[in-house]
Amino acid sequence: MTPTEPFERARATLLRHRNDLERARAEFRWPVLDQFNWAWDWFSVYAAQTDQTALILVRDTAAGPELIEIGFRELDERSTRIARYLVDHGVVRGERILLMLSNTLPLWETMLAAIKIGAVVIPATTQLTVEDVEDRLVRGQVRHVVTDEPGAGKVRNPERFGVRLCTGTAEGFSRFEEGLSAPARLDKVPTQADDPLLLYFTSGTTAKAKLVLHTHQSYPVGHLSTMFWLGLEPGGIHQNISSPGWAKHAWSSFFAPWNAGATVLVHDAPRFSAQRSLEILHQHRVTSLCAPPTVWRMLVLETMGERPTALRELASAGEPLNPEIIAQVQSAWGLTIRDGYGQTETTALVGNPPGFPITPGSMGKPLPGYEIAIVDRDGREAAEGEVAIRLTPRPVGLMAGYEDDPERTDAAMASGLYRTGDEALRDEAGYIHFVGRGDDVFKSSDYRISPFELESVLIEHDLVAEAAVVPSPDPLRLTVPKAFVVLVPDARPDAETARAILSYCAAKLAPYKRIRRLEFTTLPKTISGKIRRVELRARERDLRASGGRNPGEFWLEDVT
Repeated sequence: MTPTEPFERARATLLRHRNDLERARAEFRWPVLDQFNWAWDWFSVYAAQTDQTALILVRDTAAGPELIEIGFRELDERSTRIARYLVDHGVVRGERILLMLSNTLPLWETMLAAIKIGAVVIPATTQLTVEDVEDRLVRGQVRHVVTDEPGAGKVRNPERFGVRLCTGTAEGFSRFEEGLSAPARLDKVPTQADDPLLLYFTSGTTAKAKLVLHTHQSYPVGHLSTMFWLGLEPGGIHQNISSPGWAKHAWSSFFAPWNAGATVLVHDAPRFSAQRSLEILHQHRVTSLCAPPTVWRMLVLETMGERPTALRELASAGEPLNPEIIAQVQSAWGLTIRDGYGQTETTALVGNPPGFPITPGSMGKPLPGYEIAIVDRDGREAAEGEVAIRLTPRPVGLMAGYEDDPERTDAAMASGLYRTGDEALRDEAGYIHFVGRGDDVFKSSDYRISPFELESVLIEHDLVAEAAVVPSPDPLRLTVPKAFVVLVPDARPDAETARAILSYCAAKLAPYKRIRRLEFTTLPKTISGKIRRVELRARERDLRASGGRNPGEFWLEDVT
């Protein structure tokens, strides 16, 4: 039996039951693999059988839009040329390559090439600073670098590294195009399914970035669950709005769609434009769209117009999506944004797949291949607690561990569970509702407060574009909820606006959840776009300790 056959059987089960979560969960089994190389054993096999387009790149430049369309067969051949170049220039199995590119064709060519030769890829966003890059180079034990001109300028002493490829021109780097002149012939490099493949630096919303190690099966095969959640099918056109360098890009712009045999569409632009994004959906007949909550919020601020005719599936991931946004899109297009949940450490764990009855505010039920528990601090089953994955049997889509912290790995996977650090509750029907990061949930007058619940109410107000809630120290109640609010364009950050928002929330929330302080500001975010509530908490602690108030800050008792 070839390694492709068990993978294809598992894939076929999920495609056959794409509208039936319960049957998919009952019949799906992770493939048991010994040797496996996704690029050879799946991508090349599929490419040989189809004339389909693998990738559509729409690039908005100063000179106008550029369009690149490339088929599975051509992309397979080009990636083999890059793989051959890497081998001929000294890259060996297991060595680490920093891959820091925007949404350009060499990104996908290099990813496939690295998989083919058994190298380990460290994806990195182009937004990193020089210090960030150096941290990844050193902590990641990088031996080779593939980047663009701006990225090359962030690499100190490039002569430290072996292969140095640049998609432009940079001192100390060879041009990427040289790799495409290599022969499209390469002996297959056998890789074990549990050999290392990807090393991700997490976004660091609460602490220094962790190094998450994935294998030749944990992401390539593990993203069968993501394929199922997104509702992807052969021949579809899937657009994922995500920046390279982060796990979500591999989730939905690489493994999940190509596991399905769908075309990946990527829109690369200097700055996000909601109106331009809507045009892309119409022009390129996108069938499925996945976007983070920030993008969905920006889209509903536009006149969304009629539903793009080919569009049939909508999804959101990265952070929970507020029910109000889901309702607005449903009203405009007659389609429901299906929430899903996972981490850099995993593939999609919980979700609302196609055809699944959705409960508003829920992120769904466990996806095929995962057994999810909600546990208390002692690891006992609870209605509300920490989201955990049962490790018997161990799901394929779980990371190998934290590369630089075996103690953290052991702690996260103790007692037969992988503990995510996220809080949730499971209702009587088995639906799982996100409460918040364990670090974000706080107590006020001995009541547990979920920032996400309060933020969901805030975002319902017409004047609120984004919001983040953190505890504000209080001598009477220990802490009270404080909202940091970003207003929609043209809204005035004054007492009248604060009064309107706080009064609205007071009418919607129980008294103990009432937002008692509000500040109009910008929100600090990681370079992957996630809100850094840890920074807001520290800022608020320091402010209260000083006894002062910030401009643009309003208290409930002052304005009501």
